[in-house]
Amino acid sequence: MEPETEIIRAQLFALQDEAYRTFHSALMPTVPPETVIGVRVPALRRLAKQLAGTAQAEVFLQALPHGYYEENNLHAFLIELIRDYDRALAETEAFLPYINNWATCDCFCPKVFAKHKKELLVPIRRWLDSGEVYTVRYGMEMLMRYYLDDAFPAGISEMGGRCAQHGILY
Repeated sequence: MEPETEIIRAQLFALQDEAYRTFHSALMPTVPPETVIGVRVPALRRLAKQLAGTAQAEVFLQALPHGYYEENNLHAFLIELIRDYDRALAETEAFLPYINNWATCDCFCPKVFAKHKKELLVPIRRWLDSGEVYTVRYGMEMLMRYYLDDAFPAGISEMGGRCAQHGILY
């Protein structure tokens, strides 16, 4: 493990809340409890803001797979803060195969995606067709987040497909 990643892991353990760890572990049956540190989401988001754009964060983003649930969430929150659409998309796609639970899947959405709804439809279709549970879920979340408003007729109807794994029309 790179020294930068070890430093970040130590920062996460310094934010540990054992009672929260016990509580939150019970909500994620697919995540081994020993891989949950017990850091609350607001603290993770604050840490992401502190690290964003630093060389340490860049090393951390390349250090997949992570060993802890909170490392994955921190990774997601760092991606959220990337302002370049192409880079945020590339980092999201590199990260999606490592998502192994609903909580990590549901917690992140790069802010820059909101400004690129039309071009986001292409990767969403790919995610929906991936056959990977949490990648499909992420694609569905992006559809619900960005295309259930005035963008619905222009966005979803243009896609016109069916998720092969789940038979969902889109």
